[in-house]
Amino acid sequence: MRAIRHQCGLTLGQVEQESHGRLKAVAVGSYERAERAVTVVTLAELARVYGVRFDELLPHDAPPVPPTGSGSRLRIDLQRLAALPEGQGGPLARYATIVRAQRDDYHSTVLTLREQDLRSLAVVYDVAPGDLTQMLTDWKVVALDP
Repeated sequence: MRAIRHQCGLTLGQVEQESHGRLKAVAVGSYERAERAVTVVTLAELARVYGVRFDELLPHDAPPVPPTGSGSRLRIDLQRLAALPEGQGGPLARYATIVRAQRDDYHSTVLTLREQDLRSLAVVYDVAPGDLTQMLTDWKVVALDP
């Protein structure tokens, strides 16, 4: 949804204005980050504001995301993470340092991120958790547990 909004050249505030207040900027941002469920009525309103077909706002190729409550984890290869450019891996590297300190885990080369960690990092990177999973996979620093 964020990509379509950007293609339209709209800010979150402008979406709220264009919808005559029916779509709040805070809520639209939450929908874009997949932090909040979006209703069919809201999707229809977003499609109207963006001037696109309704189905263009639906995900087509969903990236792999650990299922909620399944106990699945993302394992981060800390050596590969260290090789990433600061602008790309910096936020994750800083987060990893904090998590390792909290878990008193300074010796392993892999950090297991829990579902809540992924949600927190998604906010830092300003993307949906599934998009973050795909980014980390593309950067070759993550392996999904079987």
